[in-house]
Amino acid sequence: MQLTKISNLGRMGAAAAALFAPVVAFAQETAAPAAEAAAAAPVPDKADTAFMFLCTLLVFFMIMPGIALFYGGLVRSKNMLSVLMQCTVVASAVMLVWVIYGYSFAFGGSTSAFWGGTAKMFLSGVTVDTTATTFTDGVVIPEFIFMLFQMTFAALTPVLIVGAFAERIKFSAAVLFCLLWVTFVYFPIAHMVWDANGLIFGWGALDFAGGTVVHINAGLAGLIGAIMVGKRTGFGKDMMAPHSMTLTLVGSAMLWLGWFGFNAGSNLEASGGAMLATVNTFLATAAAVVSWSVVETFTRGKASLLGAVSGMIAGLVAITPAAGIAGPMGAIIMGLLVSPICYFFVSVVKNKFGYDDTADVFGVHGAGGLFGALATGIFASSSLGGIGYADGVTMGGQFMTQVWAVVVTILWCGIGSIVLYKIVDLIVGLRVPVEAEREGLDLSAHGESAYHS
Repeated sequence: MQLTKISNLGRMGAAAAALFAPVVAFAQETAAPAAEAAAAAPVPDKADTAFMFLCTLLVFFMIMPGIALFYGGLVRSKNMLSVLMQCTVVASAVMLVWVIYGYSFAFGGSTSAFWGGTAKMFLSGVTVDTTATTFTDGVVIPEFIFMLFQMTFAALTPVLIVGAFAERIKFSAAVLFCLLWVTFVYFPIAHMVWDANGLIFGWGALDFAGGTVVHINAGLAGLIGAIMVGKRTGFGKDMMAPHSMTLTLVGSAMLWLGWFGFNAGSNLEASGGAMLATVNTFLATAAAVVSWSVVETFTRGKASLLGAVSGMIAGLVAITPAAGIAGPMGAIIMGLLVSPICYFFVSVVKNKFGYDDTADVFGVHGAGGLFGALATGIFASSSLGGIGYADGVTMGGQFMTQVWAVVVTILWCGIGSIVLYKIVDLIVGLRVPVEAEREGLDLSAHGESAYHS
């Protein structure tokens, strides 16, 4: 999803050529080159534009109401509305900072390996005539739709973090942290991975739709937040089961639907690559649902709906970096493998270290994203049905490139997140009082309730 160059269409040149061509010979001679230049300028295909418009709306649907309902069903009823509110306001606030400076920081055209610069702040220079290139030479899409598609990714990622510290964080702290986090963590990593001038892009790392940028990033920030905000009052003693698995299933189904926009749209054009991403998004997810259910049957004696939807998200997370890269059979294998890994993190690692990750953001997004990012380097191989490697690149070489991409993401996100949580704690404080937590954040933080008896 890199933005390699931005170009302006030569509409004025074409108009001048059409106007003066019939006049004198001199005018004909000067107008002809202008007409040729205008004809040579790539023009967005309406089908590609419509496709990206639809994909952008699908990713937005993942946030509102997909993630909000998914997380909301997983918390206790007294905190349902607080989760909905955090998801809504965080996403909206990030959309604003994206157009003010985020788009520029990520894709502003700077030659820096770490950020895009300030040239496109306040969408400077972005007009109805500017375009963004795709993966195919000579194919472009309107820059406005590229900017909006990337905006939905930027809004989605911090909302994922919310599930890790749900039920005990201050509303102001959640919003402030997410705004600082996208500024100093998400935007730079998006530039490094997806911009042609970025550090990780330059290494040749493969991340089709956000294994590092979205899932490892959000998963690690969520884990750090769960630890630094602290455990919920009564954690390990009080009943903290999800209050509505029905809503969680509705939310997860919305996520699966929206994820087709997430993955297929990352192809940036309506071509066979987008269809490959769509096939893989179906297959890896289905395989992960079945795999998690099988694992639970053997370990717990029963397969649960919570496990099935957890597998659903794990499969979606795993295939994200490989969606347009792995082959269909490779996608199935990735889906089958990711669920046991995430199940281990959710049921064993989490209990071993005792951290309170409310919605298992790290166990699913962090662990699943890590697996997916590394597995992409393997299943990209044409011998395994993938699209193959760049000339001269071997499986071992690509795998090590993926490792380095993951290491940089972990270090940048880990260090940045710790610092930002500390700053937010100093400014507004991270945690609500115990009395407010016991009452429930719906009433104590927002003065209203999700349900009325």
